[in-house]
Amino acid sequence: MNKKHTFFPAHSKWTSPLVISLSILGASLAFGVTAISKQKAGDALAKPISAGATAANGQAYIPVGNAKARKSIIAFPTLRVTGTGQTESKTIFNTANSDLTFMDLFSFLSPSAFLENSTAGLAPGSFQMTDWSKIGAEILVKGSVTLEKGALKLEAWVYETATGKVLLSKRYVANPSDSRKVGHSLANDIVEAITGKSGIFDTKIAMSCQRRGGIKEIFVMDFDGTNVKQVTTHRSTAISPAWSTDGTKLAYSVYSKRGDNVKNLDLFELDFRKNSIRKLSNRKGINSGAAYNPRTGTIALTMSFLGNPEIFAFDPNKNTVERLTSSFGFDVDPTWSPDGTKLAFVSSRSGMPMVYRMDTNGSKVERLTFAGRYNATPHWSPRGDKITFAGWIDGRFDIFIMNSDGTHIERLTKNQGNNEDPFFSPDGNFIVFSSNRTGQRNVYIMNTDGSFVKRLTYELGECVSPKWSNLATN
Repeated sequence: MNKKHTFFPAHSKWTSPLVISLSILGASLAFGVTAISKQKAGDALAKPISAGATAANGQAYIPVGNAKARKSIIAFPTLRVTGTGQTESKTIFNTANSDLTFMDLFSFLSPSAFLENSTAGLAPGSFQMTDWSKIGAEILVKGSVTLEKGALKLEAWVYETATGKVLLSKRYVANPSDSRKVGHSLANDIVEAITGKSGIFDTKIAMSCQRRGGIKEIFVMDFDGTNVKQVTTHRSTAISPAWSTDGTKLAYSVYSKRGDNVKNLDLFELDFRKNSIRKLSNRKGINSGAAYNPRTGTIALTMSFLGNPEIFAFDPNKNTVERLTSSFGFDVDPTWSPDGTKLAFVSSRSGMPMVYRMDTNGSKVERLTFAGRYNATPHWSPRGDKITFAGWIDGRFDIFIMNSDGTHIERLTKNQGNNEDPFFSPDGNFIVFSSNRTGQRNVYIMNTDGSFVKRLTYELGECVSPKWSNLATN
């Protein structure tokens, strides 16, 4: 029988999933994107104000790949308030502004340059577009906020000033306490209307952090480093988080003691909707480096219960595994292509650990990298055309990016300590990574060309293995 396709039953001591109540999370915790609550029957969130009011013919106004070469000039005046709602309006405006600034796609005009008077309206024909085009604005965002019968309502319009074209027109209805979520939703819609790609402002980043002693736990934070929460309490070493495709689950590994008092690296899965954790695999040895297949939900990971660390495909529903690699070296760090048809991984089969790729059944293995002493933690871009990885060069680890066929390798970091664990944002515009450039290892992001580096974690101890969740699906 072909070893690459042999199915292995669960470990003999494994009988049923171990479910642990997550009391620390609380009943209201729900990572992944949640829809903003509707306040009245018939009031839909983010309803178009008029049919066909998004970007014409579904075409992007500015392709994302080109937007970074030249920032779009945007005018975003303060949201108008009818009656009460000043606090909520300010929160929405500041949140959306902060989100759009984070993207590094836009250059904002100063309010001191604005010419429009306070009586001008929001809808087409109710104001002079030349008041904005002649001060250099290419994109105009206008909006108003009202509070009616306990409901927060936002009306938003986005225009292309050169033509007067409406790129976005929507009404948002929410609970006043959800004004920050409304701001994120508005920013997401603005980015999608202008670039044709969904915004990332409802996404999250998981990571492993060591706050005290030798204990490492899994933490989750918003895309910009805010709203940090510890989501595991194993009081051990929890590592290598991985998001499910829909963002409702996290797989990760924990060092546990087996019955023979020997440490084992077990695989767990946290379900945010159920507020529970179950043990997926305690097969002898390594059960780590999980990555969910974007199409099937199958988990690729490294297991060593047969002796050598190899990559397996694990079915979390049936608790069965299929061996995908068979080599004399170790095979680790699997990452799926966005269509779920290929895997990139690291193998030492040729001597030094290098990046390889193969089909999902373990066939057509191809070596992608040949340089350096040690390559690690590859990740496939959401567009499928790039792979980023960490490579040992000049006495340290740095971040590299290459075409998915191994050509055109570029170095993104240099002379800034060790830089490891690169992972693409779900829109493909950013790479999140860990670095000890300031002494302690923290989580950073940068553009995919190595620019616009920003630190995200503070006062969390050593933080590594950051993993970005997918875009909102609900």
